[in-house]
Amino acid sequence: MRRARRMLAPLIGGLGSAGLSVAGIAAFVAVWALASAALNPVLLPPPAAVVKAYGELIADGSLAKDVGASLMRVFGGFALAALVAPPLALLLGYFWTLRCIVLPLITLLRPIPPIAWIPLAILWFGLGDPPSYFITALAAFFPIFLSAFAGAQGLRPEHVNAARSLGARTDALLLFIMLPSALPLILTGLRIGLGQAWMAVVTAELIAAQSGLGFMIQASRLNLETSRVLVGMTLIGILGAGMTALLSLVERRLIVPWNYTK
Repeated sequence: MRRARRMLAPLIGGLGSAGLSVAGIAAFVAVWALASAALNPVLLPPPAAVVKAYGELIADGSLAKDVGASLMRVFGGFALAALVAPPLALLLGYFWTLRCIVLPLITLLRPIPPIAWIPLAILWFGLGDPPSYFITALAAFFPIFLSAFAGAQGLRPEHVNAARSLGARTDALLLFIMLPSALPLILTGLRIGLGQAWMAVVTAELIAAQSGLGFMIQASRLNLETSRVLVGMTLIGILGAGMTALLSLVERRLIVPWNYTK
């Protein structure tokens, strides 16, 4: 009996957690419906109007087109940042001279918000996808880099000394000692960077694109179609949360299973 209870405990806990999550969302929708009833529907459409707008946008195919454009830009910019930031962070964590040269520049550029780069991005790359890729990659780069650099700085000296005593070269130290040590923080940075990528791509699409969810939100705002604005906003939240959950699942199940209790 005790063994059965131990086996069922995670399932019961998961169902309880899911039930609370559903209850929280239901309460939010209820408050939203009550607030919309007291306001002008242009200011805050009711949930039913947003659901209707979802149906209209799905039926005419425009929603799928805009979602595909935004996803492509998020994946492109995020992948570029994920490929560049961790290796650079590990190199700066290992080589003192390179760190002294590059880190002040990164520290100087990091506080500049991605939206401030949009005018230059348009001048450099024109309108369309390239500025969005640039802005998205820039926004995702810094949280990924900072987390990876913190992981590299947290490397225990005895691990390095043990590897060197066994004849490990610099490339082996970076790949087999520093990278595994920094991996949990790198993955944390990837989750944060993914959220930043979504915020940046919507900002870029509001100004420098002719498609995507950000462009749809801007066009709907100009036409006072607030229900479609909320379609774009809620869909961004759903897609971002889903991608973050998928990344967390990959981290938990495949990459660092030793970092979690079973």
